[in-house]
This record gives sequence, structure tokens and C-alpha cells, in this order.
Amino acid sequence: MTKLATRRRARARSNALLFAAAGLGAILILIAAASLLGREGGEQAAVEVAGQPRLKVDRQAIDLGDVPLGQVVEVAFVLTNVGDQPLRLTESPYVEVVEGC
Repeated sequence: MTKLATRRRARARSNALLFAAAGLGAILILIAAASLLGREGGEQAAVEVAGQPRLKVDRQAIDLGDVPLGQVVEVAFVLTNVGDQPLRLTESPYVEVVEGC
């Protein structure tokens, strides 16, 4: 067997191993994605409204006090569906900034 044939055979073996590893990796990614998609998102809230979805916000307003100009502040709201039907947002959320903020 020539050196060229030996190299080709080694390259073919190497390519086969890479292909098998890539296939195994793809299968593991698909399994991980399926398990994440099948999972419920967090804890289930108590149902407060029957027959329809209902969005509940953990607070209506936040007072950050005096914030210097240019300082970045972050606020988080917890949104929960307390209805017994799936909640679907069909429009962009509307955010209102009150004068003086």
C-alpha cells in the first residue's frame, strides 16, 4: 500500500469519526432542547380567573427616588398568568412614563 493510500484511509477514518461525533452532538442538543421545551416555566400560579387568561403584575408602580441624570437604573416586574387559559401577547407592550420621571 502506498503512502498516499494510507493517508487517504486515515483521513477517511478521521472524517468518519468527526461525522459520528457531530451526529452524536446534534442528538444530544435535540434531547436537551426537547426537555427544555417540555418543561413548564417556573412555578404554577394559583388560578384566579376561570375561562380566560389574566395577566397579573407584582406591582403597579416603582419609586426610585432622585436618580442623577445619566445614571442607569433597572427595574424588574414579575408577570404571571393567573387565568386558566394560555396567555398570548399579540402587540408590543405599552410602557407609560409619568411626567416628572
